[in-house]
Amino acid sequence: MISNRVEVKIAGGLDFPLNKMVRIQQHFDDKKIEDIESTIKEEFKQVSVRAKVVLGQEVAIGCGSRGVANYAKITKAVIQELIKLGAKPFIFPCMGSHGAATAQGQKQVLASYGISEKEMGVPIRATMDTKIVGKLEDGTPVHMDANAADADGIVVINRIKPHTAFRGSTESGLTKMLAIGIGKINGAAAYHQHGMDNFPAILPEVRDVNIRERNVLFGVGVVENAFDETAMIQVIPSDQIAKREPTLLRYAKENMPELKFDNIDVLIIDEIGKNISGAGFDPNITGRNRRGVEWNHRLNIKKIVALGLTKASQGNATGIGGADVTTMRLYKDINIGATYANVITSMNLDGAAIPIIMNTDREAIALAIKTVVRTQPEQCRVVRIKNTLSLGEIEVSQNMLEGVRDNPKLFSIVSEPKDWYFDSRNAIEPFE
Repeated sequence: MISNRVEVKIAGGLDFPLNKMVRIQQHFDDKKIEDIESTIKEEFKQVSVRAKVVLGQEVAIGCGSRGVANYAKITKAVIQELIKLGAKPFIFPCMGSHGAATAQGQKQVLASYGISEKEMGVPIRATMDTKIVGKLEDGTPVHMDANAADADGIVVINRIKPHTAFRGSTESGLTKMLAIGIGKINGAAAYHQHGMDNFPAILPEVRDVNIRERNVLFGVGVVENAFDETAMIQVIPSDQIAKREPTLLRYAKENMPELKFDNIDVLIIDEIGKNISGAGFDPNITGRNRRGVEWNHRLNIKKIVALGLTKASQGNATGIGGADVTTMRLYKDINIGATYANVITSMNLDGAAIPIIMNTDREAIALAIKTVVRTQPEQCRVVRIKNTLSLGEIEVSQNMLEGVRDNPKLFSIVSEPKDWYFDSRNAIEPFE
């Protein structure tokens, strides 16, 4: 039984000195949209978009559980454009099993992004009830959020990016939201029965049934740059999503951040969470993925430490199983019910496996360093990041400086080497 403290004998202990760390800047393309509202206004000038909206129709706007830069601002701008065209919009949580698979929990997830009735000026209708609107060729029922199914029209807003567990022409984005998200836990569970390796074929089929059987107007596809900033927004009529989303996915992959190293002994991640990645921390960054998925990745990381869980994740620690070491504070923040609901629906149960728990941040970091085989602590190549979305400024151990200096096109040095700072409880100073 794990109480408030873990007592364990470790040969030699964990009190050895830690290498000094250096703050560096990784160089990425920083192109971004400066004016969100104006961009969306321009997108709504498309005749093919305006023709979809009918005066007086009630339009359901689906928003998901992923952390999307400027999500509230984008959503509000879409709402305003729909109102100008005479529609009556409302918002619905377009997410499968997140928010502990409860209507109130999903509403709270949206509120954590600033998407609330007060801020948006329209109702939020949250339910876990679904209606079966059709079937796949093999007989699998296609579920749709009951409020969306009853609306006159449907719009979904989502970030387009590489998925954490499969590869296809569409991965995480509008197609996935028009299948997994809009299907709530009932639909998500049904489609996961097919296995994620079949998602590249299954999800577009589900999407097409939903578009055919209900009045899906369009999707708002968002692509971000490597600094977690909005780089592109496109309003795509539903009959064009299948053709245009793969192009946006390729653009997203080209602009995705990365850790520009080949080998890291220990990666320290200050925070993980569902708002960061569906897998808590993104396997596209770390190279670690779910079992049985073919994954070509340049970077080799020997040990991963997860120090904390974001508040926006609301205790959902899905993906924690990808780390080697964690902390007592993260463990105490886990909502077991919310986490289990998510991983059981996905059928990747290892996502909820608990790594080795250390009492403090310093102990967790030191244990990971100590257990890198054939490497003395002072030789360990250590990298620290805030999360897998924030990879512009990172910290690297002093012994990695030579490689940084040799690659001025990839890196800039921001600070001189500094000692680690831990407070009286051995909690690390937040990464700012």
